[in-house]
Parts: sequence; C-alpha cells; structure tokens
Amino acid sequence: MISIITPTYNRAHLLERLYKSLCKQTSMEFEWIVVDDGSTDNTKERLSEFLCGNLDITTYYKENGGKHTALNIGVELAKYPYVFIVDSDDMLPENSVSVIVDKINLISKREDFNKISGVCGLKSFFDGTVVGGGEYHEDMVCNYLDFRYKLKISGDKAEVFKTDILKNFKFPEFEGEKFCPEALIWNRIAEKYNMFFFYKNIYFCEYQRGGLTDNIYEIRKKSPKATLTYYKELFLNNRVPFFYRLRGVVNYIRFFIVTKL
Repeated sequence: MISIITPTYNRAHLLERLYKSLCKQTSMEFEWIVVDDGSTDNTKERLSEFLCGNLDITTYYKENGGKHTALNIGVELAKYPYVFIVDSDDMLPENSVSVIVDKINLISKREDFNKISGVCGLKSFFDGTVVGGGEYHEDMVCNYLDFRYKLKISGDKAEVFKTDILKNFKFPEFEGEKFCPEALIWNRIAEKYNMFFFYKNIYFCEYQRGGLTDNIYEIRKKSPKATLTYYKELFLNNRVPFFYRLRGVVNYIRFFIVTKL
C-alpha cells in the first residue's frame, strides 16, 4: 500500500531508531526505500544489517546531490501506490501505517477521489507536542494552498502522496545545487489537486543541529535557482493571498541580491 522513502546523508547513528519504529508497526502494508545520498560515514554497513530482518527494504546508493535528488530516485523505485517521505533522523508511532491506510481507504470511496493527491496528518516532537501548534480541525478535503494561507494552519505536516502524482511532479534538479524546497512541489501539486487533512499524529520528528532546518538560510543561498523559482512561483500564484505573495517578492529580491554578491 505505502512506499516509505527515506533519503539519508551521514545519519548512520540515527537510522536504527527509525528502523525499529518500522519493525513495530501494527500494519506491515509498506516497503522501506532508503536512498543514501553519498554518505561518508558507515551508513552502508548499518543498512546491510537491517537487510537481514523481516522488513521489505530496498537500498540505493548515489553520489551526493541533495535530498531532492534522492527523493526523485526513491519515487521512481516505489512499487506501491502511495509515498510517505520519512527522514532518517525521525521515526513513526506504532500505528502510523495503520492510520494512513485507514484514511486512504476512506478517501478511496469519495466521488472526488481522482482529484485528491493524498492524505496529510500531523508531525509531533518526541514529547508529543504538535509541530507548529495549531488548533484542532475536523477531517477535511481542501487545497493545500488554502490550508496553509487561508486557514493559516502552520507547522510541518506529514504528507502521503499518490505515487503517480509524485512521478509527474519531480523536483527540478539544477546543476551544482543541492537543495530544493519541498513546498515548491507541494504548491505545484495544489494547482491541480486537493488533499485530505486529518488531525492525528503519524510522525515523530527531531530537528538535528546542522541539518536542513537549522541552516535553511545558508542552504537557500547556495541553491539560488531553486530558491528563486520557489519565491517567483509563490508570487505569481493567484490562489495565494496578496500578503504572502508580497512576502514572496521580498524574499525573491533578498535572495537575488545575496546570491549575486
């Protein structure tokens, strides 16, 4: 049912935590695809130990090119109809796959199923605090852009997309750049599809020092084409309220200036 894709780079010391959480899932309707993005630690050795277990695991090793390039490969390798991106330094609650499967079965009965890109639950920190906070909301089908900018629901979410849709919305790969905002693709998908949102945690996360979130400004500076593409498309998107589009222009100008210095 679900292809769990984990892009990883030098996280050998954390992979076992994720692996153990997958082994404890109450539903085993998934495969685990790990794409090693050119790690220089003992990631390969750690993954070889996991292959001796009972999980359906596929590993792929590539030169370092950034998380988005690893995701593009992972999506191509996926054999199930849904993709769940789970970072190597995070883990899943034991009922995560079961909850996702239940929600997928629920939306599959809807008349507008073909217009829904997937399902989306909550991310929480390890202490149970919901990432981004936010008030409780009922299950809903709406556009991702409306969810973010009109309903003003913030914080990272745990998206599970239809595999075929992600195969049609690949991350752009710019030569020499190792970062591309996931929101660029999520926004593009939102131009054609809705998403089913539910208020239940399906993901535990921990932001690592030195990771993408910790160094996002410098990382964006080093990938100017992807960064400017994101802010340009945000500004041009008429579904986004003007205030946020204006912020997109400001950020476009800011990164344009700093990347040209």
